[in-house]
Amino acid sequence: MVNAGMPIRNLFMPPAKMLAEVEIHPGYKVLDYGCGPGAFTIMIAEIVGQSGIVYALDIHPLAIKAVEQNARKKNLSNYKTILSSCSTSLPDNSLDLVIFFDVFHALKNQEEVLIELHRVLKSDATMCLSDHHMKEIEILKRLTGKGLFKLQRKGRRTFTFGKL
Repeated sequence: MVNAGMPIRNLFMPPAKMLAEVEIHPGYKVLDYGCGPGAFTIMIAEIVGQSGIVYALDIHPLAIKAVEQNARKKNLSNYKTILSSCSTSLPDNSLDLVIFFDVFHALKNQEEVLIELHRVLKSDATMCLSDHHMKEIEILKRLTGKGLFKLQRKGRRTFTFGKL
């Protein structure tokens, strides 16, 4: 979602430092869920290169427009935008990674979204989550409580979950 606080958030939690905790490789297929204006989307697109792709999903049309404008400025073509509150419309088991930064707390349909993300992730894929609006115990309970994901590692700013 587009949010006036994002530039301020980026000062305290710089996207590059957040992504430093995430394993991303050239050729990866990545979903940036709740992409906002695309700070992470753009950086990920540069990392995965032309052999990879980044899907930028957001509920807000202005966020999608911002991603498209920012990607054009960087001459990126390895991205696709998705306007949605849940469904990715992506094939089953098609993604290597989901980035889920600073949006989980705001979802009214958390369980439905987790089921969708589980569906699109490959069996050996990961989901990296960070949400400074939630306590660690709450994140772990909600992400692992339904038997969809298990905690693989905790970084300074992020939690990495594997698909069960």
